[in-house]
Amino acid sequence: MAEFRMPSLGADMEAGTLVEWRKRPGDRVARGDIIAEVETEKGIVEVEVFSDGVVGEFLVQPGTKVPVGTPLAKILEDQEGASPGAVPEAAPGSAAAPATDAGHVEAPAKRGPAAPRPEPGPASGGGATARGRVTPGARRRAEELGIDPTTLVGTGPDGAVVLSDVERAAAEAPLAQQEDIPASAPKPEEPARVAPEEAKARMRHAIAAAMTRSKREIPHYYVSDTVDVGVALTWLAEFNARVPLPDRVIPAVLFLKAVALSLREFPAFNGFWQGEKFVPGPGIHVGAAIALRGGGLVAPALRDTDRATPSELMHRFRDTVTRARSGSLRSSEMSDATITVTSLGDRGTESVFGVIYPPQVAIVGFGRVVERPWIVNGTVVPRPVVHLTLAGDHRATDGHAGALFLASIAQKLAEPDRL
Repeated sequence: MAEFRMPSLGADMEAGTLVEWRKRPGDRVARGDIIAEVETEKGIVEVEVFSDGVVGEFLVQPGTKVPVGTPLAKILEDQEGASPGAVPEAAPGSAAAPATDAGHVEAPAKRGPAAPRPEPGPASGGGATARGRVTPGARRRAEELGIDPTTLVGTGPDGAVVLSDVERAAAEAPLAQQEDIPASAPKPEEPARVAPEEAKARMRHAIAAAMTRSKREIPHYYVSDTVDVGVALTWLAEFNARVPLPDRVIPAVLFLKAVALSLREFPAFNGFWQGEKFVPGPGIHVGAAIALRGGGLVAPALRDTDRATPSELMHRFRDTVTRARSGSLRSSEMSDATITVTSLGDRGTESVFGVIYPPQVAIVGFGRVVERPWIVNGTVVPRPVVHLTLAGDHRATDGHAGALFLASIAQKLAEPDRL
């Protein structure tokens, strides 16, 4: 038997709130299946299971906040005689106690009769779309059933609309029609929501905590270079002219690929500092820093970045950005990045010196592409250049290796046909 635990979805995460279960006791699961949705300071994340078997007992109920590492459910292996549908639901008293903060867990209170769930809210009206978030599972199910989830009153954490809210609305709709009562009639009470300002403040607090830890624990060093990207941009323009619009590639994706290929030559920058030693990454999974609407950022991993073609990487990057901003990232994307790349060129910034995201050991930054006077074959000509930076962990590498790493990235961009 294996335990499914609250995962760590980043160095800034100390606890998470279980929003909803996407599987039921008795369901068979395979590694990589989505089993639950968890709310962190950076939003709701789809959490994958990392072992094969059958879902056993649930140890934590939706709405409960628990520290990272807390057992959430039991996964039974085949040899234990588990069969789909044979495992009962967790007893109401078996849920883990909610955490009031990252370091303190309250004792579970005795449970009385279950409180009735709120009914769906108004189907129309000015406030419907501002009612809060919809979890990814609830959104997909609502689309299947033809229900507008923004009209429902959520019963998840902070009023989020969860899968059970959608299922209940679907079940009640026919009955409401028979009684000639609107299925989404307004009710006097609705769960309290977290104001956008408070949610933004929580995320800023989480980011600040991670960056404070980084600056406190990691001995940073910085190197930078200015790189001529004229050849790369010319190649990119010719490439984009030959392919359909959806396959066109932006410079930021070309930068990601150049970093990934250089990591093959400089693996000391690709991995984690754990305990007192460097641990190489299991693959080259570049984390792309993405700004979220309303403030904050995440850096989900683009797995095996070095193996993807520029077009493949563009499709994956576009999909990741879309899901990051809609709250549909997977737990593996939040935890698998082996290095981070941040690009602020589209924000008009010429240089960015990043702070390493622990336990990673490096972060690469790209600024805005600008035209500068450049000497080519003894002649001064205008050339498009980009400011390339590296923040490295002095425990794992040094400035000499960092300079060679940046030189390798520059060389890759000078040979774009090999990307």
